Parts: sequence; C-alpha cells; structure tokens
Amino acid sequence: MNRNRSIIHLNIADFAVAVERVVDSRLRHRPVIIAPQGLARAAVYDMSEEAYQAGVRKRMLLRRARRLCRDACILPPHPDRYERAMRALLKKTRPYSPLIETGEDDGHLFVDATGTMRLFGPPIDVAWRLGRQIHTDLGFDPIWSLAPNKLIAKVASRLVKPTGEYVVAAGEEEPFLAPLPLWMLPGIEHRDLLHLQALNLTRAAQVSALSLEQLQIPFGKRARLLYEAVRGIDPSPVLPVAQKPPVIRVDHEFAEDTNAVTALEGALYGLIEQVGAQLRHRRLATRHLCIVLDYTDGLRHTRHAAVRTATANDTTLFERARKLLSRTWVRRVRIRHLRLICDRLVFPPAQLDLFADQRRRQQKHDNLVAAIDRIRACFGHDAVRMGRTLAVANSLPG
Repeated sequence: MNRNRSIIHLNIADFAVAVERVVDSRLRHRPVIIAPQGLARAAVYDMSEEAYQAGVRKRMLLRRARRLCRDACILPPHPDRYERAMRALLKKTRPYSPLIETGEDDGHLFVDATGTMRLFGPPIDVAWRLGRQIHTDLGFDPIWSLAPNKLIAKVASRLVKPTGEYVVAAGEEEPFLAPLPLWMLPGIEHRDLLHLQALNLTRAAQVSALSLEQLQIPFGKRARLLYEAVRGIDPSPVLPVAQKPPVIRVDHEFAEDTNAVTALEGALYGLIEQVGAQLRHRRLATRHLCIVLDYTDGLRHTRHAAVRTATANDTTLFERARKLLSRTWVRRVRIRHLRLICDRLVFPPAQLDLFADQRRRQQKHDNLVAAIDRIRACFGHDAVRMGRTLAVANSLPG
C-alpha cells in the first residue's frame, strides 16, 4: 500500500444552498430548503445546516420538511446555476493537479497533490491556498481535508462539516478511524450496518479487532471491503475529469419566467446565432442538438436530436432546433432557463445537395449568414438584428 500520497478533499457543504446564498445574501443564516414546488410528492433536493438540525433530510417529502422547519425559505432548484458553480470550482483547482475527481455537481472534489511540492509547496499549503482562493473569488467557504487516500479524506471532511479543516498524516489512518461510528465510513452499506449491529459492532475499532478470516464467516465476499475500510486502506486512484469531445453550450435566463411562444423562440434564435457564429469561427459544423428547459418549479426536461447533414448555418439550425423545442416543451409551467448544446462537431461536409434547387437555397442561406457575419465583425453584433429576437432583446437578468 502506498502511504506517500497526498489527497485533498474539498467540499462545499450543502452545495445547492451555498450557491443560492451567493446569489442572494439575504438567505445567509436562514434555514433554506430547496425542492420543486407545486408537486404532490415533491422531495427535498438540498437543505441548509439550519434545516438539517431541524430534522430535514434529502429526498424527504417537502410537506413533511415544511412541518419540521416551519420558518424555512423554500426555493426551487436551479440546476444550471449549480453546473456553472461546479465548473468555476473545477477551474480554480485545475492549475494545481492534473488528477481531479469531481462529484455530480455536488460541490465535492478530490485533488491528488502527490509530487507537486516543488511546484506549489507542501500539500497542506496547497489546501490552504485553494480554500482562500475559492472563498475570495467564488464566495464559498469550503471544508477541506488532507489525507493519504480518498477514504480517509472523505471521512475527515465529514468530521468538520459545516466548516473547518482536518489533516490526517500517513500511518495514522487506523487510529483516526478507531473511535468513529461505522456509518461514517464510505462504502459500508445499510445492509452491512444492520448485520454489524446484530453482532453488536458499531464502531470501527470493534471491527478492526477482527481478522479477515473471522469477517468472512458472516460477510463472505463483503469481508474484504469491511476489513480494509475500518483500517483506512484505500488504494483507489483519483480519477481525472474525463476529456470530453468538444461541445458548444449556450444559455438564456429569462428576466421573468415565461411560457410565451414568441419569447421562447426568440431566445432560441438568439442562442442559435451564438452557436452558429462559434461554429463558423472554428470552421466546424454540428451533427447533434440538445435543448434543456428549466421550469419555474425546478423540474428539468432535456431532449436530443440528430442533424441529418452537419451544418453551421443559422437558418438550418433554427429549423431543426424549433422542432426539438416543441418536443421538449411538454408542460404548461413557465420556463426560467433555456440551454442549447451542440456536439458531435465535425468539419463542414464537402458533398453538395443532390438537387439543384436545394443547392441554390442552401447557397443563399450560406451567403446571407456570411454577409451578416462580415457586417457584425465591422460594426458589432447589434448592427443586424433578426425580428424574432427583438421580443427578448432585454430579457437577460440584470
């Protein structure tokens, strides 16, 4: 087992609530519950420490959470905000290590600082520096821990929630875990806990006193995991963020939630113009579109569609995107946020349309878009405005 690793675990406690408090400082020190509203069986998405102390838990029915914490401020989820905040958090940590493992937009990061001392100093200094930068630049107060592996780092950060720091040196893993209840150890499942409780085993030290052979009698194949977990053995690597294929993603947040067709289509055309300009600038075309709608009540709908012939032409893209929007927009609830994603980016196809009239029509569209690009390059984007975008000219917040 390698005891020379240095793993930093960063955790923005109650991440969704922390993001909402950055957006609206009036929410600080108030109990906050984030959950879709207006649904019969709406469940809690996240909650603040104040609501947690009142008994609110994730996935609890909202009506029960209201009874437990009557003075809580109820907010709908904003998944787009949490994604942007997670990308900003990742951007702050990338310079310090090529090995960064993230959660699912939940404010958790593992950073492998092994072997970076010559560049950035001792790992504990890196952890302090990251904590200060995230607080100063993003407004979050991260918990952080430093340990020889991910398991110990995860447990250490749980001990100091909602704020604090913890350092566990190499060789101290088993003594560190010894007094802790077993439910705090990642990887030990609920059925394991029930079985251990039936044997009157509730703390790590009690289980670590047993040999692997003794654990195999009641737990079989699960014995190895339990044996290593209570001793702080975790050789699993920090997995780097996957290098995804190039994607163009653009967003529109409405100043007021809307379900007006003209507003939605106008905003969509504005996004098409943005992605089209980026595609043409990069000499690329897209073969796939995705539309994401975030509703007022916090629910999200996503639909995908292939583009039969790869294109970067605004008119062609809008025709396909408008059809996709009608398939995605299936509720009467107002829409807060619209996202357009273009992926499967390729070089523009060289093959011409088979029929002459189709070639001439496409050439006209391409010539028109090229002329608009030249005008905007000289005089700015607002030098040419499409009529359908005028209805949403001032629809961006702030």
